[in-house]
Amino acid sequence: MAREQLLLFSAIVAMVLFAVVTIPTDVRHALSSDQPLSWTVTVVVYAALVAHRRFPLGTLAVATVGSVVLMAEGMAYPLTLPAVFYVLYWVAVGSTQLRALAVGVTVKAALLTVSLVTHPGITGFVILLWAALAVTAGSAARSHGAYVAEVVERARRAEQAKQSEANRRVADERLRIARELHDAVGHHVALINVQAGALACLLDDGDLSPARESVAHIQRASEEALDELRLTVGLLRAPGAPEPSEPTEPVPGLDRLGELICSFAGAGLLVTHEVTGQVRPLPEAVELTAYRVIQESLTNTRKHAGCDTAVVRLGYTPGALSLAVEDEGKPAARHASGGYGLVGMRERVTALGGRLSAGPRPGGGYRVCAELPLRVPRIEGS
Repeated sequence: MAREQLLLFSAIVAMVLFAVVTIPTDVRHALSSDQPLSWTVTVVVYAALVAHRRFPLGTLAVATVGSVVLMAEGMAYPLTLPAVFYVLYWVAVGSTQLRALAVGVTVKAALLTVSLVTHPGITGFVILLWAALAVTAGSAARSHGAYVAEVVERARRAEQAKQSEANRRVADERLRIARELHDAVGHHVALINVQAGALACLLDDGDLSPARESVAHIQRASEEALDELRLTVGLLRAPGAPEPSEPTEPVPGLDRLGELICSFAGAGLLVTHEVTGQVRPLPEAVELTAYRVIQESLTNTRKHAGCDTAVVRLGYTPGALSLAVEDEGKPAARHASGGYGLVGMRERVTALGGRLSAGPRPGGGYRVCAELPLRVPRIEGS
């Protein structure tokens, strides 16, 4: 590369020196001669340069014809040659490589032929070298511009892809947090609502002992809701923010299923728990998803089913965890309230590569079934 640059620099210096020596001779010849045609042609050629950006080929034709005319009038190096080389450069800049080559060869052939006829010797080859340099310089400028444009476009696409990926991650995180808020806090708020309704009835009847028990349930559910809310909102802290001084509550899993069932027992829903297979630790994502599906299903049973019993079945197999939540209640309007419970459960299960089904049971009641593979799929970009 350095050698090519040195050769190019040497050629440019040689041509500049040659032009300094030779062209002034023709200029003095033109000034001392009384040839209106020569001056008219020169003025027309340089006036045509005004339109070289809009009509490059037409301007080049005018400059080439003018140079041929001046050569025929006796000028070895016509005053219009700089205009020819300048327009050749712009044609090469704005055209494809094939077009620039075709136009350059045509112009160079015309100038060389006329020069050899009117001024035999080295003159024609000097003009040819200048024209070749103009076309080469224009092609190099075009290639450089295309390279810069490609680099800029690649950088723009990379930045756009980076921004799109960031937006996708933000959307996924917002969806995850929304599911957590709905499943965790919504469960406790639903229990508070049930206990508050029961408390109002008990106060109307004047029975204070059950009323105190309902108040205790409301207090306990509200405390758990606040803990869940604090844990979820902690996910929204800005990166680099200091960690809370209090220890963070662990992610709920199947080890807390007994507590969950007891919370529903306090709300008047008796839940039976059945397990098949060898109980063993599961991946954290599977534990959390199973817990949230059971929690949301029991919450819907308590709110919509109109019954006071439910069954939770867990099945451990070598490659998956299956679960089912069944009740004897009314299936109608179970998910017709416009909530996001079933949507959130399905999204959680699908994210792990599992399957979820929910609907009325053939013999009456309602069933939610899920199968969670124990091999959690890897998330792209993580």
